[in-house]
This record gives sequence, structure tokens and C-alpha cells, in this order.
Amino acid sequence: MSTDRLSVTFAALADPTRRAILAHLAKGEASVTELAKPFEMSLPAISKHLKVLERAGLIARGREAQWRPCQIKAEPLKEAADWIEQYRQFWEDNLDRLDDYLHELQIQEKQDGQQK
Repeated sequence: MSTDRLSVTFAALADPTRRAILAHLAKGEASVTELAKPFEMSLPAISKHLKVLERAGLIARGREAQWRPCQIKAEPLKEAADWIEQYRQFWEDNLDRLDDYLHELQIQEKQDGQQK
């Protein structure tokens, strides 16, 4: 079964450990050991999280001698942000219409109060 890239991205981002790893990598390259430091889990457990992020295209892992640096890849995040942006605009438009309606009600209440 084929899964679209956006679904894979959101599935990878669903885990707080993976989001924390991405936040760390947003500051620059890091080794698996460096990425594991803030978590109370084994290196193999961190490696499993990294594999999920790598399959989603959110990180790349290199090789420099004994060091295997990880770095963030932003393109899938941009695609997710672009998709979410549609819905932000939807909610802003709805809230603007609600604001206009409430403003009309306030004007009408003032006019009704002046007529009494």
C-alpha cells in the first residue's frame, strides 16, 4: 500500500521524541550520541526514531570517519506547513466573519438602546 509523503511526514511528527530530535537538529548537525543525551532511552531506541525520520525525508545521515552526523531536511516540513496554511486561512476568514457579525450586533444594540 502506497502512502503519500504528507501522511508519512505527519506520522513521523506524531511522536514527541522525534519532534524534539528535529528541534535539536534545527540548530545544526548532531551525532546519534548527542541526540540521545536528553532522553532516557538506549541508543538503539534513538536509532529507531532516526530511521523513521530518515524514511520520512526529514533528516539525512552522513558518514565522516567514525562520526555519523544527522542533519535536518526542511522540504517535507515546508510541505506540511503549506498544507496547514490552508486551514489557518479558513479559520481566520471564519473568525473575521464572526467579528463582523458581533460588531453589527453591538451597533444594533446601541441603536435599540437609543430608541427606547
